[in-house]
Amino acid sequence: MGRETMREIIRRREVIIDDWRTIDEDPKGESGQVILPLTRWHAERDRWWSWNGRIGVRINPADRVELLRADLARLALIAIEFPTPSEGRGYSQARVLRDRLGFTGEIRAVGHVKRDQIFFMARCGIDAFELAQGVNPQSVLAAFDDFDVAYQPSTVPLKGQRGFYAT
Repeated sequence: MGRETMREIIRRREVIIDDWRTIDEDPKGESGQVILPLTRWHAERDRWWSWNGRIGVRINPADRVELLRADLARLALIAIEFPTPSEGRGYSQARVLRDRLGFTGEIRAVGHVKRDQIFFMARCGIDAFELAQGVNPQSVLAAFDDFDVAYQPSTVPLKGQRGFYAT
């Protein structure tokens, strides 16, 4: 893989080199791990279901994640698009995936993802972050510990707590 395709992301609170490729970057799926747009997944579902690699899908804010219920066993990653700073539907999509649908694979925030959103995204069950262009992943890591009290329920406990709710 050439340097031009290597990108750093944050996964489970560590900066790593992303080992996933979009279908545009890897049209034949040679990397063994490809992310398809949801529309393509639906159009070519049978082909990709039987493919011998790991599959991820990328969803837009208007997509209903409940429509993926039957596919979750096959999907290893769901990338949630955050196209603008004010777009918040991805937080709800992540909560539905984790809490209602029981998805245990990687949920990745992509698009307009910056430091001030990381703590809240993580509390909704997002565990990987492809940051906005120009944002240094190392400078973002401290955001996970910005707060030690939170009022909303979470899919993950705060640092030092055993349960899912801050008190």
